[in-house]
Amino acid sequence: MEHLSMVFSFGGALSSINDFSALSEEYEPACESAAKWLADSPADETGHGWFSLPDIDSAAIKETGEWLKGFDSIVHIGIGGSALGNLMLNQALLGDNFNDRTTAPKFYLADNPDPKKIQDIWRKIKNDNIALIGVSKSGATAETMSQFLWFRDKMEEQGVDTSKNLLVITDPIKGIFRSFAKESCCRVLDLPPSVGGRYSVLCSAGLTGAYALGIDVDALLSGAREMRSELVKKKSLSDNPAWMLAALSCYHEKNGKHMSVLMPYSSRLAYFAEWFAQLWGESLGKKGLGMTPVRALGAIDQHSQVQMYTEGPNDKLFTIINVKDHGSEVIVPDVGNGALEPLSYLSGSDIGHMLGLEAMSTASAIVKAGRPVVWAEIDKIDAHTLGALIFFYEYATAMTGKMMGIDPFDQPGVEQGKQYTYGLMGRDGYSKDAGEAKEWFSRIKEKSIEL
Repeated sequence: MEHLSMVFSFGGALSSINDFSALSEEYEPACESAAKWLADSPADETGHGWFSLPDIDSAAIKETGEWLKGFDSIVHIGIGGSALGNLMLNQALLGDNFNDRTTAPKFYLADNPDPKKIQDIWRKIKNDNIALIGVSKSGATAETMSQFLWFRDKMEEQGVDTSKNLLVITDPIKGIFRSFAKESCCRVLDLPPSVGGRYSVLCSAGLTGAYALGIDVDALLSGAREMRSELVKKKSLSDNPAWMLAALSCYHEKNGKHMSVLMPYSSRLAYFAEWFAQLWGESLGKKGLGMTPVRALGAIDQHSQVQMYTEGPNDKLFTIINVKDHGSEVIVPDVGNGALEPLSYLSGSDIGHMLGLEAMSTASAIVKAGRPVVWAEIDKIDAHTLGALIFFYEYATAMTGKMMGIDPFDQPGVEQGKQYTYGLMGRDGYSKDAGEAKEWFSRIKEKSIEL
């Protein structure tokens, strides 16, 4: 059985705090209270279902995943939490170019409703045997449903009996998608009602397509279970990294650090930073509180953002994620003599090892500039470790929200935008929202400069 192998180092984020005992005295009771709240809340209480997802029975997910393996292409349609989790799992565990492999199925994600994007997907797959997955708890999300209807229509134009090619992942009882599943007799999987979209990657929404592509969902869940066990049993700032991250986030937010930068040093974790940005931003941005999430990627953003990080406003808390083992080595060859000889220091170097040294260098430069840095290090990127990392950030996010005095599971600002969209698109019952949206937008247009 695999075991966790990761380290969180907080010295760089504590260096500006003169008295650790004062930090502990102020925040440890709040951490203890938040941890008890998470552990004691029933799994069916709104928002809290993610905590028990590591224990789910994955039989139906695997059975559906086996069915999906029989198709040439899978088109997964969702947005926000119904999409970012899938992108994150696929990139981290399969790589960016997994569709270039010769074995079926290929995977396409229709998230942002961009006409060019969905037409490009269709051109690639129109002659394939296609499975269409729609993920929406309500079946009313405009971005998801417009694309679902478009792809279904394209398939039916080609004579496909879509009832045999469709999978909807939705609320187990109510909603448009649930009614559609009953009417069409297509395949359907349940979304746990008490799990919000941004916390849903470890349920059917994220795991079904992952299993079909060959990702070890059991290892993802076991990593999450092990992380949960560690976080639940450790009950002090000194030995619980989620408590420490939550306390430091609250402390630095209170003291003017209103941005949280997550900077993994692996291209395979770029979408992990995207996934984190939704989790953190949508959970904590309420009541004038929170820390704006900033996505960064090492080493690319050493050359585009670190200047701002070291000499710009001191308003950020940084987390750098280093990966010790990137897999097979890629060795820089000998440069020989001549014009390239000054580069001889690179000869024989492993590029993955160099990336780790760059992570260390960036962290050191930011700390030298007097900015707080958390250093997280994992041995490797595999399903077990990724499952643990997912649960860690879900737990730390929920704790931080509770300690800030906000609900980390709702998203009233997002709902307002949805209602405006429904109204502007002409959905029944939302005409008042359409009028309100137009009124606010007219204020935006009051002063325009035309070129």
